[in-house]
Amino acid sequence: MSTTAPVLPATHLGVSLTYRDVEAAITWFSEVLGFSVAHKFESEGKVRGAVVTGGSIRIILNQDDGKLGWDRVKGQGMLITINVDSTAAVDAAAERVRASGIKLIDEPADRPWGARMFQFRDNDGFKFSISAPLG
Repeated sequence: MSTTAPVLPATHLGVSLTYRDVEAAITWFSEVLGFSVAHKFESEGKVRGAVVTGGSIRIILNQDDGKLGWDRVKGQGMLITINVDSTAAVDAAAERVRASGIKLIDEPADRPWGARMFQFRDNDGFKFSISAPLG
């Protein structure tokens, strides 16, 4: 089936990620990637989640309750990469990620599709790519 009219006139795609230690994730997104903490969610005096933002990107971070097991593979059964496009210096971002103790999947490099990019998995196993347009 092919159509040119939008069936779902979407305006934004967001992502919600569940972490073993959401407070550590909030700190990492803020201090390493430079996201702002727009809102924190608390229950019974504990942080249970947050919304972090950077430019037009909005990511919801949640506290894992462990009901599905602590050692499960994130995104199991599907290959998902969270792509973050930026105007910032990709090499500097890669250095901050590396300095935080995260091993890069690949080093920053110019890609044939016109972007400089690197990839990594965070401490909970979520795969990210950070890229900026060349030129």
